[in-house]
Amino acid sequence: MNSGYGKVYLVGSGPGDPELLTIKARKLIDNAEVIVYDQLPGEAILQSMPETAEKIDAGKYAGNHKLTQTEINDLIVKKAEEGKSVVRLKGGDPYMFGRGGEEAEKLVQAGIDFEVVPGITSAIAVPAYAGIPVTHRDHASMVTFITGHEDPTKTKTGLDWENLARFPGTLVIFMGVKRLEQNMNALKKYGKLPTTPVAIVEKGTRPDQRITTGNIENIAEKAKEAGVKAPAITVVGDVVSVHDILGMQKVVWG
Repeated sequence: MNSGYGKVYLVGSGPGDPELLTIKARKLIDNAEVIVYDQLPGEAILQSMPETAEKIDAGKYAGNHKLTQTEINDLIVKKAEEGKSVVRLKGGDPYMFGRGGEEAEKLVQAGIDFEVVPGITSAIAVPAYAGIPVTHRDHASMVTFITGHEDPTKTKTGLDWENLARFPGTLVIFMGVKRLEQNMNALKKYGKLPTTPVAIVEKGTRPDQRITTGNIENIAEKAKEAGVKAPAITVVGDVVSVHDILGMQKVVWG
């Protein structure tokens, strides 16, 4: 590592509730010279970034990517080469569908010192705030996390829908709103019962959290009627039925 370079911190901000931000993440944000962020941490956390830091919006909004992933990689390297302390602020956990691994590889190639600061992943926290435990002794002893929106440049899917349909545990789908109908059809095609419960949790752990429930057969239509939008987590499996018992809790901050 070049001693004249700064350091990059790949920081997970958690699912959105500012009180779920780790103490380490909070300290690094407060002392950062440069913060490269996207929209997923949520307004409460983004508004808490220090005025003294150079703040760069690298958000990937639907149809409007302010910076490509390659540009983000180059940017954090450039700022570190300037001797700056750089926080790359991400929602959830940097290595859980956050492309943090790609950024880390780029930093290694460039000889930049870096540190990964794990965050509470929305895969667990968002269902929990919606009254859905992703595992439950009576309903699911296994859970798997998948992306509902793969790299569009791939010539072949990396998801084995046949095995996923047979999986007896809980499926938690990231970024699955746009392809919800296709994903549910894939599960049905390979034998998942159409009556399997499904929940979509929008803006989980935040005051405007919203939950839409149904099953594999009807969730796409229900989501359309409700105007469901990203960011959202989709949960498929019998654990969703526990929402009827535990889902009365309200999201309260502070």
